[in-house]
Amino acid sequence: MDIIMNILVIAFLMCGLLFFTGGAVGIIRMPDFYARLHPAGKLDTMGILMTMIAVALYNLDDFSISTLLSSLKIILIVAFLFITSPTATHAIVDAGVRAGLGPWTKEETKREDGLAT
Repeated sequence: MDIIMNILVIAFLMCGLLFFTGGAVGIIRMPDFYARLHPAGKLDTMGILMTMIAVALYNLDDFSISTLLSSLKIILIVAFLFITSPTATHAIVDAGVRAGLGPWTKEETKREDGLAT
């Protein structure tokens, strides 16, 4: 049973790492403010979900009431992040709209010589 738990923990950690990596690449590669917030809001939330599930499962290796309560606290942290992360992303987008930031268009990247920047 210990081997199955370790495999599950490693699988959840790898999935979390994959989501975090995708979010980081998306933030770097996207062209404007609004497009960068999408991977920041979505993929980081999924990355933290997978990572915290792995930590909660690893914590349950030595099962007792205290480890069960600690794992429940970890799940409550994830639930709190699921509420606050999209809300914070929406607030940042709203601040960008109020500041007058427009969305990216393809014409903005063309230079006078016709080459894209």
